[in-house]
Amino acid sequence: MVAVCSRSVRLSLMRPESDSQVTRFGHSVPGSGVAKTRPLLPVIFLAAALFAGCNVGPRYHRPSVETPQAFKELTPEGAKQTAGWSTAQPKDFTSRGKWWELFNDPQLNALEEQASVSNQTVAASLAAFFQARALVKQARSQYYPTVSTSPGVTRQRQSLGGGASAGGRSSTAVTFSTYSLPFDATWEPDLWGVVRNTVKANVFEAQARIGDLQNVRLTQLAELAVDYFELRAQDAQKKILDDTVRAFQDSLNLTQARFHTGIASDEDVAQAQTLLTTTQAQDTDLDILRTQYEHAIAMLIGQPASSFSFPRDPLIPNPIPIPFGLPSELLERRPDVSAAERRMAEANAQIGVAKAAYYPTLNLSASGGFQGPRVQDMASWPSLVWAVGASLAETLFDAGKRAAVTEQARATYDQDVANYRQTVLTAFQEVEDNLASLRILTRELEEQAASVKASQHYLDLSTARYKLGIDSYLNVITAQATLLSNQRTLVNLQLQQMVASVQLIKAVGGGWDASQLPEKVTAANPSGPQPTPQGMAK
Repeated sequence: MVAVCSRSVRLSLMRPESDSQVTRFGHSVPGSGVAKTRPLLPVIFLAAALFAGCNVGPRYHRPSVETPQAFKELTPEGAKQTAGWSTAQPKDFTSRGKWWELFNDPQLNALEEQASVSNQTVAASLAAFFQARALVKQARSQYYPTVSTSPGVTRQRQSLGGGASAGGRSSTAVTFSTYSLPFDATWEPDLWGVVRNTVKANVFEAQARIGDLQNVRLTQLAELAVDYFELRAQDAQKKILDDTVRAFQDSLNLTQARFHTGIASDEDVAQAQTLLTTTQAQDTDLDILRTQYEHAIAMLIGQPASSFSFPRDPLIPNPIPIPFGLPSELLERRPDVSAAERRMAEANAQIGVAKAAYYPTLNLSASGGFQGPRVQDMASWPSLVWAVGASLAETLFDAGKRAAVTEQARATYDQDVANYRQTVLTAFQEVEDNLASLRILTRELEEQAASVKASQHYLDLSTARYKLGIDSYLNVITAQATLLSNQRTLVNLQLQQMVASVQLIKAVGGGWDASQLPEKVTAANPSGPQPTPQGMAK
């Protein structure tokens, strides 16, 4: 149960013809006592102006996070592979927004550009930002009074008597009209910073939504690049298996010819036939994954999967220099880190909103307008009516509700601090993971390429020795299977390298930078720069 004690002062300041009586529409009303109440008005407005500068909320300070001096997995060899990218110059690469162009793939560029404008997940995130921006405007409106009007006309009939008079005459009824054009204004001064903190919270949320938008955009475009490379890897696998099927078919034909001449056994023919059909099944199975990646690409670029197809083209590995800087810059480049930091500031402002509930609220009201029996007399001075008033309200008992709301706000802030620090830790983990992947994959690819070369040499020797009758066909089958396995492994490693490159670009924030936040989205300018689906940077 909540008990509210309000001290309300309502001042009726209708302008009288005298201090004792006002004649209005033929009726007498008591004097208004304007002279007695008018001195209170300056005091009320002065107090409102003085307290409007108060803010009971805590000041916001960004919590500290532990930042390493350098990336552990960035070895000197890895630093050389950045091809001139500086790791010591802050913001050296902030203008590189279209990171996918680093791969120098025209087809990938076209897909990324289409996804930038047609991806529906990005469009939904953009709409969420517009919602947050509208809430800023909505909160700012509380700085100003609310003005309303409700013009009206009333026609009524009043009886001046209850029946026949003593002289035998009937009473006469009076019928008249009343026209009114009132204007009402109410205003609640922001004495304790409720409105200011609400505006701040909404501004911070709008900035966080832009971070969310950039994070969604970066995630969607990175996923598109990964799916594109996956599809191209399937095409490369398809080419390997197609070539292998033809080679195995030639081997089967050779074995059958040798069998017919009595040189090879039927066991050799069966082994060659088994190897061929097994490889054909693997070749056919690749179409499942390729179709799924093709459908995923269609969804990411905003097209129906039924109407989208992509020509086959094997993956061409193109390792690129990855732009990244000092670990401290990661906190500025990552949109999810910036969004998490803005939500801390928002939660801090909400503490001020909760604490303001402990203090009284002041409501100022004023009304005025014209009222009279005829429309043509509405603009005359006697038809003018006006009044001003003020009320003060303070909650005396709420069974701990305000304390609980404040405690909830502080706990929300602590939660956002923990989320921010966890987001930072995740960011460093993702960078280190992908740096390590690229470093290890570079060495592994060299070793695997040598293995493919050795396997090819082994197959050539085995085939030649089989034709000469020195070795059995089992050696040829073993060499063929080894070469096929090593070739497919090499393609998978090349794919992993391309995916790790994309993931590292995503981990360091792509081409996004914290300076792109609309810092001018304040109480004075809530709109700020308007993002486009193509991205915030222009």
